[in-house]
Amino acid sequence: QVQLVESGGGLVQAGGPLRLPCAASGRTFSNYNMGWFRQAPGKEREFVADINRSGDIKNYSGSVKGRFTISRNNAKSTLYLKMNSMKAEDAAVYYCAAGVPTEPYNYWGQGTQVTVSS
Repeated sequence: QVQLVESGGGLVQAGGPLRLPCAASGRTFSNYNMGWFRQAPGKEREFVADINRSGDIKNYSGSVKGRFTISRNNAKSTLYLKMNSMKAEDAAVYYCAAGVPTEPYNYWGQGTQVTVSS
């Protein structure tokens, strides 16, 4: 099993950047595919981005493609989400998740709140 802790959330102005780290501990970090999800008030949790174990394959939802960048540092056991050109609709609780290849994301962090002001 692996434990995940997101941080870096807070208030950001529309158009501005924000970076969220997710620190992992427990089993070997590099064994897991990693993903970011978010949930806005009154809406279902949605996929944002994910990255494979070695970091050479990345996927993004259409709403964040071109604005967000997912990355990982396996030496530091940390996942990152770099968010640029923030929009009001990006406001949500952001969660990082881990899963072994071919399986659903079954390990989750506690979430970090991101608020966007306009």
